[in-house]
Amino acid sequence: MNKIDKVKTFVIEKPIKLDCGKTISNFPVAYETYGKLNDKRDNAILAFHALSGDQFVAGINPITNKSGWWSYLVGPNKPVDTNKFFVICANVIGGCMGSYGPSSIDEKTNKKIGTNFPVITINDMVNVQYNLLDFFKIDKLYSVMGGSMGGMQVLQFVANFPNKTRTAIPIACTASHSAQNIALNELGRQAIMADANWKRGDYLNLENSPDKGLSVARMAAHITYLSKKGLQEKFGRKLQERDDLKFSFDADFQIESYLRHQGSAFVDRFDANSYLYITRAMDYFDLVKEYNGNLSSAFKGNKVKFFIISFTSDWLYPTSENKEIVIALNAAGADVGFIEIISDKGHDSFLLEVPEFLKSIKSFLEANY
Repeated sequence: MNKIDKVKTFVIEKPIKLDCGKTISNFPVAYETYGKLNDKRDNAILAFHALSGDQFVAGINPITNKSGWWSYLVGPNKPVDTNKFFVICANVIGGCMGSYGPSSIDEKTNKKIGTNFPVITINDMVNVQYNLLDFFKIDKLYSVMGGSMGGMQVLQFVANFPNKTRTAIPIACTASHSAQNIALNELGRQAIMADANWKRGDYLNLENSPDKGLSVARMAAHITYLSKKGLQEKFGRKLQERDDLKFSFDADFQIESYLRHQGSAFVDRFDANSYLYITRAMDYFDLVKEYNGNLSSAFKGNKVKFFIISFTSDWLYPTSENKEIVIALNAAGADVGFIEIISDKGHDSFLLEVPEFLKSIKSFLEANY
């Protein structure tokens, strides 16, 4: 049995119309939970994952056998204490960890869907995940939280369903994808599609895989998750297990070897077509445009308590873009807190052991519970 077949899933039977105009129904959504839902059913936190994440927030990911992507934050006696809270996370549609996506089987053809999968948006992802509330019979969440693309989902969720959560924690994100980020995502997509093994997205049916293209895409993206200072302090110009330059195109420098490792490790756990679809969804995200150029309209009359978090060295979703969300929330009369955390770990700070970040989340959740 494929490991993916063992993940928890529930089937959404009802038709859901996507932003692209197509309608999907009777499809699986993979999810994982941590902690226990209390008798009042009011201690649930819906966590949204980022581009390369999945439903395995904490503990050991049974597919990769590695720690969950938010293991520093979520778990017993951790800032998001699963002795107290019931944490739910779903693999987004378009993903490759059990939810309906390009690597799913088309029942009509009995082949992998590939690029016949419909183009999706952040709005589509959120509208699908909203069904988790019905599945668990939860009337109102305690919180929705997520970083990067997860933060975009938080904003979209609150805009779509303002009465379905008490608090919201968007971290290191934006209300609309910048030209720079669209350009960086396009670089990754072109790397994948330029790989001869991509086969117009039909590689899974041909037992090929555009590993080289996906690896390059991951390497390029991974650079954006770090900071110049962090890279310099960790790697500088250190050579890889040698005393002098090799005068070749092998990995002379430690940073080169590190990036190659990141690329190859990513290929082992992620589907190339999912990468295309999810980055496209991020690029299409524009909550400002959705509300006719006025972001505050997305949150007008909202009773949700917000906590916005950014990091000083994050140049992918800089503090200025996070502050635009704060300004819009203030203009809408929303209850909003904001903190910029000093960190040299770049955009990835929200995934790492940054003490002030962990402390801030813990304080906010406990103060408002």
